Amino acid sequence: MAEDLNRVILVGRLTRDAELQYTNTGWAIAKMGMAVNRRRKQGDQWVDEANFFDVTLFGKRAESLSQYLSKGTQLAVEGQLRQERWEQDGMKRSKVTIEATNIQLLGSRSDRGQMGDNSHQNNQGTPPPKNSQPFESYNKPEQNNSVPPAQKERFEDDIPF
Repeated sequence: MAEDLNRVILVGRLTRDAELQYTNTGWAIAKMGMAVNRRRKQGDQWVDEANFFDVTLFGKRAESLSQYLSKGTQLAVEGQLRQERWEQDGMKRSKVTIEATNIQLLGSRSDRGQMGDNSHQNNQGTPPPKNSQPFESYNKPEQNNSVPPAQKERFEDDIPF
């Protein structure tokens, strides 16, 4: 039987600065809002339709990244959907939020403001999660692009389709 899958990847811009909070036990939580545009055709024109999401980041990553997560910053978020439920004025309420497992800042440094020369080292020793992720933003070693990739050998008996 197949397992359920709860995974989301979004690229968008922050709608407000991240709020860094701490639990009673000292666990860091960064909360932020994110807008992701969806472009669709309406008649003869293309229209951008904004979708808004609340994003939460936990632990050392929340502490180290929160200073760079300001309104307007473009970022990629990988995580999972989480449904929050509560009761307000006797009515049951709920909303779906994004629980981030990985965040990568996008755009140039000047787009993100005064971050300094070492902005790519933003985790302060926190290793990436055990599972491989589509975009690694923590302690990724510099790649040497001077070595060309290995060429795939072509055999005479390869079928061309």
